[in-house]
Amino acid sequence: MRGKFITFEGSEGCGKSTQSRMLYLYLKKAGYKVIYLREPGGTPISEKIRKILLDHKNDSMSGRCEMLLYMAARAQLVQQVILPALKKGNIVVCDRFLDSTVAYQGYGLGMDIGLIKHVGNFSTYGIKPDLTVFLDLAVKKGLKHRQYTKDRIERRSLKYHKKVRDGYLKIRAAEPGRVKIIKVARDKFITREAVIESVKRFLKTNRRSLVKAGQKIL
Repeated sequence: MRGKFITFEGSEGCGKSTQSRMLYLYLKKAGYKVIYLREPGGTPISEKIRKILLDHKNDSMSGRCEMLLYMAARAQLVQQVILPALKKGNIVVCDRFLDSTVAYQGYGLGMDIGLIKHVGNFSTYGIKPDLTVFLDLAVKKGLKHRQYTKDRIERRSLKYHKKVRDGYLKIRAAEPGRVKIIKVARDKFITREAVIESVKRFLKTNRRSLVKAGQKIL
């Protein structure tokens, strides 16, 4: 019985890493079989690709190279970690996935969305998240959180980052059943409660498959 795949998405500084990590710890404490991952990364090969992608010294990298490197890191993560975990019935919580490439390289850089999805389907072995939590925060507020630690992507223009956020909203409009918007509150614990409630509703809807996978129900 296949496990469940939950991803977190959002523009820079929205708190994805914090919220995805807190959800992982919550599910683990509740007795679920759950693993936590980040993108790009999660395997030795993918982590090396991450360093290349985010290094601000690589400012001459083309959009095509950037997109394909993200896909390469993702392909390794899916094959080596995500697919085996899902086959074991685990819940997989991942900080970013294919939606990030659609938003950042597709809507942000203007690359062909259809091409990205085609390459993405190949790279991910066709798997898709069962639930995606989109943490929505005004672009300027998010970038302010990153003003002292900006990587290569975060250094891009405000116009670019607004295109990314608009892209996420278009993804959500196209798949409202999968992508759930959570407005980011000033207090991270208020946001945490909203995330947990959304995930609990999702897991309740999927109660039967989780029971068959031998997992505890909240």
